Amino acid sequence: FKSWFVDFDPVRAKMEGRVPEGMDEATAALFPDSLEETELGMVPTGWGVGTLADVATLNAQSLSTRNPPTEINYIDLTGVKANVFDVPQCYSFADAPSRARRILREGDCIVGTVRPGNRSFGFIATAQNNLTGSTGFAVLSPQQHWMAAYTYLCATRDESIGRLAALADGGAYPAVRPDVVASTPCIKPQDEVMKLFDSVARPLLDAISANSEQAQTLSTLRDTLLPRLISGQLRVAEAQTAVEKNFA
Repeated sequence: FKSWFVDFDPVRAKMEGRVPEGMDEATAALFPDSLEETELGMVPTGWGVGTLADVATLNAQSLSTRNPPTEINYIDLTGVKANVFDVPQCYSFADAPSRARRILREGDCIVGTVRPGNRSFGFIATAQNNLTGSTGFAVLSPQQHWMAAYTYLCATRDESIGRLAALADGGAYPAVRPDVVASTPCIKPQDEVMKLFDSVARPLLDAISANSEQAQTLSTLRDTLLPRLISGQLRVAEAQTAVEKNFA
């Protein structure tokens, strides 16, 4: 992301008459060979500038009290830190916190608006049934599925989070409005460049999510089995069977 969309390494290589590193001829051909001045500084010629609102929809879906689901799986601000998620909490809708209203879908990016410097953000690689986020999140849903990785990485890069932290106001709970997140400045590369980037970056984001889920499962098994092993209530062979069952 930084190489393509911040430092513009492929463009600068072509400006110097070099072949961009790590890419084939067809990929290199997607990048221009010059930069032009914009309100965001020098950007590749032909690329636009705008905000995240140009590539993502803000808070696209919210739960309604008129026809709510029976149960929800809830993510609060404290349940995510720099794309590391706690296990979502299952509630009946009637018992769920009043802030449990943001419907989360696969490919969404969530950014905490309260104390944004705490980095309560994450990428929704998979959305289990009725996955719901706090209204303390700004939810950015990519306008096209191939905009997902770009949206997430643009919204959560250090400079973007630093901007939100600087704009947050309020006493005990400094915060920004969700539309301030959507107004994060960004460049707008050509669609083909963004599609190619997504084909590379999205599998990595999905793998991060899968590894995190596996780590949570292993942690739960450890906490369940270890006290019983130490006390002698459970034998090693029985513990091995339990592990194999969970990963079958």
